Amino acid sequence: MNKNGAKTIPSPILLPKCRTGIQGLDEITGGGLPQGRPTLVCGGAGCGKTLLATEFLVRGAVMFDEPGVLMAFEETEKELKANVASLGFNLDGLVRRKKIVVDYVHIERSEVQETGEYDLEGLFVRLGHAIDSIGAKRVVLDTLEVLFASLPNEAVLRAELRRLFRWLKDKGVTAVITAERGREQLTRHGLEEYVSDCVILLDHRVNDQIATRHLRVVKYRGALHGTNEFPFLIGEEGLSVLPITSLALNHKVSNERIATGIPRLDAMLGGRGFFRGSSILLTGTAGTGKTIISSNFAHAAGQRGERVLFFSFEESPNQIIRNMHSIGLRLEPMVKRGLLRFHSARPSLYGLEMHLATMFKEIAAFKPHVVIVDPLTSLMELGTISEGKGMVTRLIDYLKAEQVTTLFTSLTQGGHALQQSESGMSSLMDAWLLLQDFEGNGERNRVLYVLKARGMAHSNQIREFLISNHGIDVVDAYIGASGVLTGSARVAQGDLEKAAVLASQQEAAQLKREVERKRKALERQISDLRADYESEASELRRIAEQVGTRTLLLGTERAASGRLRQADAKVGTSTRGKSRNGRKN
Repeated sequence: MNKNGAKTIPSPILLPKCRTGIQGLDEITGGGLPQGRPTLVCGGAGCGKTLLATEFLVRGAVMFDEPGVLMAFEETEKELKANVASLGFNLDGLVRRKKIVVDYVHIERSEVQETGEYDLEGLFVRLGHAIDSIGAKRVVLDTLEVLFASLPNEAVLRAELRRLFRWLKDKGVTAVITAERGREQLTRHGLEEYVSDCVILLDHRVNDQIATRHLRVVKYRGALHGTNEFPFLIGEEGLSVLPITSLALNHKVSNERIATGIPRLDAMLGGRGFFRGSSILLTGTAGTGKTIISSNFAHAAGQRGERVLFFSFEESPNQIIRNMHSIGLRLEPMVKRGLLRFHSARPSLYGLEMHLATMFKEIAAFKPHVVIVDPLTSLMELGTISEGKGMVTRLIDYLKAEQVTTLFTSLTQGGHALQQSESGMSSLMDAWLLLQDFEGNGERNRVLYVLKARGMAHSNQIREFLISNHGIDVVDAYIGASGVLTGSARVAQGDLEKAAVLASQQEAAQLKREVERKRKALERQISDLRADYESEASELRRIAEQVGTRTLLLGTERAASGRLRQADAKVGTSTRGKSRNGRKN
């Protein structure tokens, strides 16, 4: 109990595990095989039992410094070394360095007779000596059927099996034991799976003439494990198991945006392109330019110094590179610099799961920033709708977990409803671009629009998609009362609009000239009136000056006349005075 009085739940004791080093198998088993316990690997002929067991030993010696013993009952030491050399395993070198002991035990059924009590003491002595000679931690027995082929008594067989498995546990070694699959049970005897702590079933099936290998953990005592079937590959580097159905929706997201290589398309996506790590679906009928857009997307990533992995299921790499020359796009420099890798294969080469396994292997090896799948529909046709959707889900989840941006192209059938043709995978995508053909006026033109783009503002307008020897461009389509016009109809409509604008400009220019003429005429009239006004004003001033002068002269004359009259008056007055004086006298 803790300080608050609540009961504490003890941490679970985890079962010790031995890592196999096989890609994907440790993830499926939650860390590896049960350490110090026997594991049964069963399956039919050619499913890879011996190779899995041998790789378990080799990986242990090379990666984890755990020596091992391989006791074979069917193949000789020379045959085993030659067989695993094709996987890149130097078994002969490991034997010389005393990391692995290979012991071939020849058992001929005709030479073995059951007399009295049958025991495995001779085998235990031989195997114990091999273990002790190099301090082995791992043991492989290949296969049980040969060892117990001379035991028809089921009770004795069960007892000896239990004894063998108990002896291996007492030695403290992690053992892998191979067994052939029975008709109606996991093994031929139907006993080995019950005494084993872990049982792995390998299957090599053929559907529609396509072979696929699968692995399933049937039993694992004391530990949780993946119970689904997982496809696996046998390649140049050994086995590769894909634990793809165990992925969860817990991947990280990025706010970084990456360009598409088409500026106008970036403008339709808010001017910055797609989110990094997003899944993009590009759908369209044949000839709409899906591969061209994909190649531009790859080229833009290469210009940013990012690695691009291009999966092509219809065209070879050389064909794609050559075709892109027609639009002025050069992909060879990216290939030479190691920024672009093509993986081309016919869809019929493998089954759906095997294609997916191959893609996972290529992605893990190349570690790309961008992945292109062209076209995805070629793969989905290999299985049912549910199988195809499951494959796409696994691939998207894996790539999102690695923050890889993925562009899928999808070939649609003309005349089919959009929802019917793409409902199997469109909901899984973060962005969806649609390319369509518009036919009219004796020609076919391409248009592009964004159906959805999660988390970003995007255009809802239809754009015409042009392809030329200078590259590709996205231009505005004419949308009017008669609908969407593209190609020559759009050009003709543009010419009509230009002609209408030109006529309006000409009419405006004519009106401007008329107004200018009237303005000049008015200015001339005003100038004439002003001249008349100035002339009359000048005449008026002249007359006024004359009037003033005359008035001044008249006044002067009057003044002079007045002075003359005053003189006359004075003379008159003086004369009258003298006359009065004379009379007085």
